[in-house]
Amino acid sequence: MARRSLGVWAGVNTWVLSAAVAVALVGCGKDSGGQGGAPAAAAKSAMPPPQVGVVTVQLQSVPVVTELPGRLEAFRTAQVRARVAGILQRRLFTEGSDVKAGQALFQIDPATYQAALDSAQATQARAEANLAQASALVKRYEPLQAAKAISPQDFLNAQVAERQANADVASAKAAVQTARINLGYASVSSPIAGRIGRALVTEGALVGQGEVTQLAVVQQINPLYVNFTQSANEVMKLRQALASGALKKAGEQAASVRIVTDDGREYPLPGKLLFSDLTVDTTSGQVSLRAELPNPQGLLLPGMYVRVRLEQAQVDGGFLLPQQAVTRSSQADTVMVVGADGMVTPRPIKLGGARGNQWVVLGGLKDGDQVMVDGFQKMMNPKAPVKAVPWQAPAQNASMGASTGTPASAASR
Repeated sequence: MARRSLGVWAGVNTWVLSAAVAVALVGCGKDSGGQGGAPAAAAKSAMPPPQVGVVTVQLQSVPVVTELPGRLEAFRTAQVRARVAGILQRRLFTEGSDVKAGQALFQIDPATYQAALDSAQATQARAEANLAQASALVKRYEPLQAAKAISPQDFLNAQVAERQANADVASAKAAVQTARINLGYASVSSPIAGRIGRALVTEGALVGQGEVTQLAVVQQINPLYVNFTQSANEVMKLRQALASGALKKAGEQAASVRIVTDDGREYPLPGKLLFSDLTVDTTSGQVSLRAELPNPQGLLLPGMYVRVRLEQAQVDGGFLLPQQAVTRSSQADTVMVVGADGMVTPRPIKLGGARGNQWVVLGGLKDGDQVMVDGFQKMMNPKAPVKAVPWQAPAQNASMGASTGTPASAASR
């Protein structure tokens, strides 16, 4: 009996010891876990807010820009045609090259026109010989007429013959001039300076027979015309705003015009508005406008469709923002504004068009607002504060702004 009680007591002690060891291990685990979590929490609370690039906007006079569809047209276009009939012997230019005014382009067989010139010159020589003979006869008759040695009728006939000889010489000279012109037309030259297209005829073709054959087309592409249209209602609203003082003219000279090509890039050289039509198209309600655009390198070609950015007026109290700072959607155009406490809030804005690589903002911002330009990917928590630092424009943006006349840092002044 005593041995049995001793065994039971030993089992109880073993269970109590195991439980105590387990409790101790659990306590150690809690202590070690607490010690390991405290540095992580401290590190998490010590992380600095992410840095984002901002521009501080200021009120300024900004342009009112209207974007319209347009088409390029050559400044001058000349159709090179054969003005005399003949066989085309040679083509004297390279297709697609630049030609000068008066440069020979084609050569028509000149043999028949050279023969006609020689015949006309011979006729002129014969007429001049007859004139010399008639003049000599009049001079010989003059003293005889004074001495009444010849009849007045003979002297009159000699004078009439001299006048006829003078007329024959004049007619012969005109025939020579005509023959020389036709011979000159056998060498077809360019009427203007410009770029020539492909040849429309080949060597050996009979041209100018019965009709004036077109041989090629020369186009002057520097400068170029830009033809576009604007709604008559928009034109009236603009004029009323200018008259009331809500807007002011863009400049003393013609309104500034810039174009955007199909790939979305703005052409660096500005154009100038030449005129707007005096009448409104009855079918479309549009007013036709034309601008002149420099094209010294020939990058633009006639017939290209472009977007025309027309700066017709300016408004006080606007802003300029880099385009990457604006989020555009079908509902609204928004920007992210960083407050004094570092919190970021979205704000809808009203855009008034583009100017170079910047948007013109006409409403939704206040003077001194800090608008985010980059660092959007760093905002893991939209409710967490950020640190605003001045945004620096990339080098390519700065160069584009300089070429378009808009400083890339204009929005951060």
